[in-house]
Amino acid sequence: MGNMLCCACVPQANVGFVTRFGKFDRIATPGLTCVVPCCGEAVESTETMQVRQLDVPVETKTKDNVFVIVHVAVQYCITEGRAFDAHYALQDHTRQLSSYIFDVVRAWVPKVPLDDVFETKEEIAERAKTELAGAMSEYGWTICHVLITDIDPDSRVKQAMNEINTATRLRVAAMEQAEAAKIKVVKAAEADAESKYLAGLGIARQRRAIAEGLRDTINTVKEAGAGETADATGAAAVNTKDVMDLVLITVSPLLQYGGTVIHLIHTWPCCK
Repeated sequence: MGNMLCCACVPQANVGFVTRFGKFDRIATPGLTCVVPCCGEAVESTETMQVRQLDVPVETKTKDNVFVIVHVAVQYCITEGRAFDAHYALQDHTRQLSSYIFDVVRAWVPKVPLDDVFETKEEIAERAKTELAGAMSEYGWTICHVLITDIDPDSRVKQAMNEINTATRLRVAAMEQAEAAKIKVVKAAEADAESKYLAGLGIARQRRAIAEGLRDTINTVKEAGAGETADATGAAAVNTKDVMDLVLITVSPLLQYGGTVIHLIHTWPCCK
């Protein structure tokens, strides 16, 4: 009896396919499996139940006639309970997956320009997953994820795209610098206008104060000389016009001096 039985080990996360005289008999689960060689039984092969990944580079052309290589990663596994179909239905499931990937990518990418390929890669991946899931489920395979891992245009195209990006950024920088220079000029003009406005207020207040002082002086003289025609010695009474002329002769040089000083304060570099 000991010579009639053999033991085989199926690794964890794998299934074994036991055949009898070359015909499928049963599926062996992970662990120890007994087969009867004298009856033609043998563990023909095993398949892993783990998630696998297939990387497929697809060369195609965009709508604006730029050749690119789209790198697609397909993550897939055997559907639970469908190990027989997955193992025996397809001779080479990787070639089948690659064919579907080529078909989907080459049907979609030529419809969009190069820039849109980068923006719609998620849509391409989702479309590829839908197509693969529908086709491969018939053969016992589950498509877990489809990822567009890279989009690789020709090196000269990439260089041209970088130059366009650089030129765009330089143009934006130049516009920002021009806007900053404009703001400086406007602010300087506003500051100058404000300075002249305040200087004008100062001069107006100064002249108003002088005018009020002259008015008070004239009023005082008029009140002091009101009703007088001549003093005790017979001299003429104080005349308002004469007082006004005297005050103007005295104050006029002061006004000119004050205006000159103000002008110097606002024009001389050492006074700024």
